[in-house]
Amino acid sequence: MTSALSIISSMATRLLLAEQAGAYRLRRGVAVDLEAVGGVDAARRVEAGGAFDVVVLADNVIMRLAEAGQVVRESVVPLVRSEIAVAVREGAPRPAIDSENALRSALLSARAIGYSTGPSGVHLLKVFEAWGIMNQIGERIVQAPPGVPVGKLVAEGQVEIGFQQLSELISLKGIQVLGLAPAPAQITTVFSGAVASRSAHREQAAELLRFLALPEHAELKRRHGMEHA
Repeated sequence: MTSALSIISSMATRLLLAEQAGAYRLRRGVAVDLEAVGGVDAARRVEAGGAFDVVVLADNVIMRLAEAGQVVRESVVPLVRSEIAVAVREGAPRPAIDSENALRSALLSARAIGYSTGPSGVHLLKVFEAWGIMNQIGERIVQAPPGVPVGKLVAEGQVEIGFQQLSELISLKGIQVLGLAPAPAQITTVFSGAVASRSAHREQAAELLRFLALPEHAELKRRHGMEHA
């Protein structure tokens, strides 16, 4: 029997995967070591030859790794759908964000705006450009370093309003989540898993991946701010 399996993931899914890993160990008797880092760093480590069994990242990144032969294409399976949420510091005024116009107004009046690396951050910058407000807010936009939650910047007062996957904001202390970002600022990111090509335990890794994708985990995924894919 395999002594332990390893997963590398981005920060967005770390709490969910940690809970699933614990359940897998109880059910199957196999330990699962989870390492969660910034999505960009995770992909680089896989590309650099890191020894992992399962990789869980945004679907477009997983497919890029599959094209490069870094993960087994046939093993790719969608796990969760994740949306962008908006947060402010606990106790701060709660600006309206329930419409495109309301969110734009909140951004124009914010002292500093936090966003993350990855698909959601790229999307938001495009939206701000399309809204024609980058000249006004460009110097007030702060990108969280890879692996650092935007909510941490919000809680510490470094930014007044922050955007990140709901799953990364929902459990942080010192902030209040205003809700999901409205269209067109909203984007749904699918996070998929795959067996790493360099895994020495491909069959066991595939079994773990099937466990992570079980429909019975749908409610658990909702509690972590995501939907079953």
